Amino acid sequence: MKKALLYIIWMVSGFAVLAQQVSNTRFVQDGKQVKIYYDLSETADVGIYLSTDGGRNYETSPIGHVSGHVGKRVPAGSGRCAVWDVLRDRDKLQGSQVCFKIKAVRQDGKQDITIGGVSFYMVYVKGSTFRMGCTSEQGSNCRDGEIPAHSVTLSDYYIGETEVTQALWNAVMGDNPSHWQGDNLPVENVSWEDAQAFISKLNQMTGRNFRLPTEAEWEYAARGGNKNCGYLYSGGNNIGEVAWYDGNSGKKTHAVKRKRANELGLYDMSGNVWEWCSDWYGAYIGGLQTNPAGPSTGSFRVLRGGCFENFARECRVSHRHNFMLSQRSIYWGLRLVLLP
Repeated sequence: MKKALLYIIWMVSGFAVLAQQVSNTRFVQDGKQVKIYYDLSETADVGIYLSTDGGRNYETSPIGHVSGHVGKRVPAGSGRCAVWDVLRDRDKLQGSQVCFKIKAVRQDGKQDITIGGVSFYMVYVKGSTFRMGCTSEQGSNCRDGEIPAHSVTLSDYYIGETEVTQALWNAVMGDNPSHWQGDNLPVENVSWEDAQAFISKLNQMTGRNFRLPTEAEWEYAARGGNKNCGYLYSGGNNIGEVAWYDGNSGKKTHAVKRKRANELGLYDMSGNVWEWCSDWYGAYIGGLQTNPAGPSTGSFRVLRGGCFENFARECRVSHRHNFMLSQRSIYWGLRLVLLP
């Protein structure tokens, strides 16, 4: 038994830290247990996740046989200690590339993730049922593609606090395709296919499963999720307060987080740059839908939110746009989604 345990510990050879508030991670063997030490800068929900392929993929649920400083509302402090009863998970420890990561979720509902020195936040969105499309507050602005309004039920997810910035794109891809250059400007001039390549590489670097939002996830978040106040634009009815659009942008993009956030604390979901969604574009159908992902095939992908050169009408929360997935434009960027 002792030799087997030593072999397991030898395999468990690395950490991935997916929150800026977690630091100074280390582990030691203590008899039949592994003690995992780390420093936590603020109160957070903490879980430890296992990978058996060198960190390329992690289990979706945290390791169950862990005690100590894990779970809900772990208080901040140095020398936090989680104790893993590793022998109870020995059936999972197959191969020679076993490693684990610590994930901390802040109590304000944000995940703070750092890649190549660039930090970004993912905001928690509590799932619920909402009305999607041409709802009453959209009034006479509605277009045919927004009809009929219909009910959609969504599960919980995280969505990017901001559009993907040029700094984050460069940290992942090693380049910057944007026309207007600046670390805190949204990345633009990227196609749907470019967005997929970026997300694939980001997932390899983090061991997570980021993706583009579905159109329903995008609209629900833009409307403020379960805190929805029924605004015409994301965050308010006065577009100048919440968006960069034709009337105030000077015909160019602007740094993220300069306008007022919406009810969930999300910025620039109206205006600045259009945001790619995962769906093929298609006509709405009536009736209640659960976690819809759009048509199974199509010719164009969905874009949402409007941009710096659009009129206010195109920046509404229900407005839809579409284009070829291989086409690039200075008007198009992206925002990330992550499942809990």
